[in-house]
Amino acid sequence: MKIKPEALIYALSQLFKKDIITADCQTAPLKGGTVGNVYLVTGIAETLGNDKLQYRIVLKIQKKWERYGDPGSWRREYDLYASDLGATFSDTFRWPTCYLAEMNAEENEFQLWLEYIDGVSGLDLTGDMYEQAALELGRYQGKLYAEKPAVLHSLTNLSPSDLMKKTYLHYRSRPVVYDYIRSEGCELPLHVRKMLINFDEHADKILVRIEKLPLVLCHRDFWVTNLIYADGKIALIDWDTSGWGYLGEDLASLIADEADIDHMVEYYQRCVPAYYKGFSEYADVSPIADHCVYEMILLGFGYRLVEWYLHTEDDDQKRNHVLTLQKIYEMNISSVKG
Repeated sequence: MKIKPEALIYALSQLFKKDIITADCQTAPLKGGTVGNVYLVTGIAETLGNDKLQYRIVLKIQKKWERYGDPGSWRREYDLYASDLGATFSDTFRWPTCYLAEMNAEENEFQLWLEYIDGVSGLDLTGDMYEQAALELGRYQGKLYAEKPAVLHSLTNLSPSDLMKKTYLHYRSRPVVYDYIRSEGCELPLHVRKMLINFDEHADKILVRIEKLPLVLCHRDFWVTNLIYADGKIALIDWDTSGWGYLGEDLASLIADEADIDHMVEYYQRCVPAYYKGFSEYADVSPIADHCVYEMILLGFGYRLVEWYLHTEDDDQKRNHVLTLQKIYEMNISSVKG
């Protein structure tokens, strides 16, 4: 990959708040970046005063692609960084600073030069970190919901509020998953199959309940790989799916999307109250008797897990998908007991 020297120099000048005149660089791909290419760029930068500064910076390169039901998602992160949304974050909940955002309209590609944040992410996150992420998310969404800053009205490229519903209906319409859980040859546990079928039978009423919840600005990809815990604070990357969604929707991803299977039920029990505690610091949630997070988990991940189960040949992955569905089943039991 070829780095544009002028872009690197500009980004480093913004990073150090000094005039950088030259810099060497080495690149290494970072994990993640499933729809874009993400690199860690490192080296030594030299200032106008001959100071030599060691640096680490992230370069994200995103080409145009189309997500089902959300055609503008490929460029959304560029649009958001170009807006004033960054001013809505706090010291404890934010995205990485962007030092330079460039759009190449002819190539349908953009590049972001971003702050590198060294912290804990993925399955290395602890239960306390999960809980803090839920608390800070609740505070952020509650503050925006209560204060309604002008920037929210200027964001024209956001995913629609019914994206989760459309995705569920899309999966449900596919015979490969719908028919499988109803077939005699289905190898999933019977109680898991009944859980999914029962959800289908009551989906219309469940969706009505969900659509009565407050609309908030959602990240919509709020899973552990996109969370970075550093110095007691939460940073959130990959904003390409963000848009209007329902209160608690992001928790479904935090708890169920390739999460820590052994602690899923525990994290569900910890994160939901933490999230609502954070939201209630800014907005009244007392009228909300039913938070619907469990239903959103099934809506977003029930059929998706079945599809993943069917399409992988790896026995360990198959086992993990079944275990995840089992833990979702156990969440409902724990809620009833609670």
